[in-house]
Amino acid sequence: MNNLEEQAKIVNATEQRAPQSDMAAASAAMDGVAAAALRSVLQRVQQAVERAGRDSQQIRVVAVSKTKPVSVIRQVYDAGHRFFGENYVQEIVEKAPQLPGDIEWHFIGNLQSNKAKPLLAGVPNLAMVESVDDEKIANHLDRVVGNLGRKRLKVLIQVNTSGEESKSGVEPSACVELAKHVNQNCQNLEFCGLMTIGMLDYSSTPENFKTLANCRSEVCKALGMPEEQCELSMGMSNDFEQAIEMGSTNVRIGSTIFGPREYPKKQ
Repeated sequence: MNNLEEQAKIVNATEQRAPQSDMAAASAAMDGVAAAALRSVLQRVQQAVERAGRDSQQIRVVAVSKTKPVSVIRQVYDAGHRFFGENYVQEIVEKAPQLPGDIEWHFIGNLQSNKAKPLLAGVPNLAMVESVDDEKIANHLDRVVGNLGRKRLKVLIQVNTSGEESKSGVEPSACVELAKHVNQNCQNLEFCGLMTIGMLDYSSTPENFKTLANCRSEVCKALGMPEEQCELSMGMSNDFEQAIEMGSTNVRIGSTIFGPREYPKKQ
């Protein structure tokens, strides 16, 4: 897992570099915005960890760079961060080759079966797919990983804990069977845990997070897996501190680090 204290030191050191020219000063100022935002997030994560009496090494911060250009992602990378996430296959396939290979990419969006091969072939340093929500996509990923000769791919099962039709994810009552399928029938995949997205208005996230934690207990019992080895990916920009206090091991933070998403204007 990510060492938050070490990461904060790297970010501080990056911010304190002295610019050597006006142009360098302008560039450093731009870098400083991203680095300062990352540092603030890491500090808030550390505080949430301390409130919960947890170990900071148990928490991974995934910087979600959806709609952001490679230059902005590079600023956060240069500040010492290595975990990044994307929602769309086209974006991650375009961005990953332009950035250092030691980045650990997470795919966190809905994944269609016909996009599994482009994703895995285009992003050799894809560390995890967090959004497996049925047997079909699990089977496709399993076959593609095997055909490409990649090492086992880490996956999380996405659970729709809010019951919203707009959200992807398996129903909580079906997560055990899907976890069993991945664990027993997909030899090229490594089941690592569960993921959820809280309510959009964040008014019911405690219930959503409790539901995911309950799902983990059921899955671990069924698989004979220690709960501490089963990740919980929950918490985003508006609720990551609460998620950490409720047991999250993986928080996905976009706008708080990168600023508002930038969608193309419609003609």
